[in-house]
Amino acid sequence: MTNNLLLPHKFKRIGWLILLPSTIGGLILLLTGVEDIPLKTTVFAVRYEPFMGTDQSFQFIHTDISGTLVGILFLIGALLVGFSREKNEDEFIEQLRLSSLLWAVLLNYTLLLVAFAFVYGMAFLTVMLYNMFTVLAIFILRFNYLLYRNAKSAPDEKQH
Repeated sequence: MTNNLLLPHKFKRIGWLILLPSTIGGLILLLTGVEDIPLKTTVFAVRYEPFMGTDQSFQFIHTDISGTLVGILFLIGALLVGFSREKNEDEFIEQLRLSSLLWAVLLNYTLLLVAFAFVYGMAFLTVMLYNMFTVLAIFILRFNYLLYRNAKSAPDEKQH
């Protein structure tokens, strides 16, 4: 059974080339703060609610887009990595992919449930921000770990 929703394998390499630098950029922004790497420009905003000031809709605003750029690149890279075919996509790989996705969703929502119970105020908004990325990140980590573990154990099985 083939899954027509998956991208061709060549997109996986492109995805990694986008995902790895954007992950590093995201970690830098997380650890140093967005203000330390400003990339200010004028952008079109459907909705903008400044901390202090007048709310704006459907207007051009001048703002820092560092976090936005890193987030967009991370999502594009993660989607390409996560949803591109493997070189030898078979039913076993498809099952690994499905179980990894299920595992990622369950773990993500368990973490979110814990956050709902124990994190409050602005810290909760930060948790929600990062929660947008965790399903894809957990899925990619789990799926690639299972692929690695399977590839590592495969030669041992052939020797017996």
